[in-house]
Amino acid sequence: MKENKTYNIMIVDDHVLFRNGLKLLLNSQPDFKVVAEASNGIEFLKNLEFIPVDIVLLDIAMPEMNGIEAATIAFERYPELKIIALSMYGEEAYYYKMLEAGVSGFLIKESNIDEVYAALRSVAEGKTFFSQELLQKLIKNITSLNNNSKINDLSERETEIIALICQGYSNQEISEKLHLGKRTVEKHRANILIKTDSKNTASLVMFAIKNNIVKIL
Repeated sequence: MKENKTYNIMIVDDHVLFRNGLKLLLNSQPDFKVVAEASNGIEFLKNLEFIPVDIVLLDIAMPEMNGIEAATIAFERYPELKIIALSMYGEEAYYYKMLEAGVSGFLIKESNIDEVYAALRSVAEGKTFFSQELLQKLIKNITSLNNNSKINDLSERETEIIALICQGYSNQEISEKLHLGKRTVEKHRANILIKTDSKNTASLVMFAIKNNIVKIL
């Protein structure tokens, strides 16, 4: 994360008390500033038109327009936007749809605030973040791929790079670790996303876990 950088945050949740409490805690950190709130997907999309936002904490279940629909539309309009999905227990069926939409990670609303800070800072750096408890549930609810041809299409080098991506290494760090040029790593990464049909790093992580390229702790 860049030094002295302050990230603009939007909280999208239909519970006012939850938003107020989270806003108070986030604004206590020098690198976060809550610049907008919304109670549903429609308000969220309207806010994006006028307020510059770096990261969105987006509830999945909301009235009028839910998080899945809102995230899908938001990414079509603002591809660089980073979204962390907020979830309650029992909403595991929606996780993969949020991944397909393009979110960078998941948090349960019962998470402690230190985990929220960690998630925001990880996503701000271009990485992913999954609450371990949510990740376990997510894996459990995703059926294995019926066709492993996507794995067979991957070279040994690409599989090696996927494992490093899942460990949170940046392109520059992978370049140094594997003694490859940064542009070579970037090309590998782009090819990997195409071969695995992954929209972003978060969905690539899920692909890797589902296909035993990496293991969850």
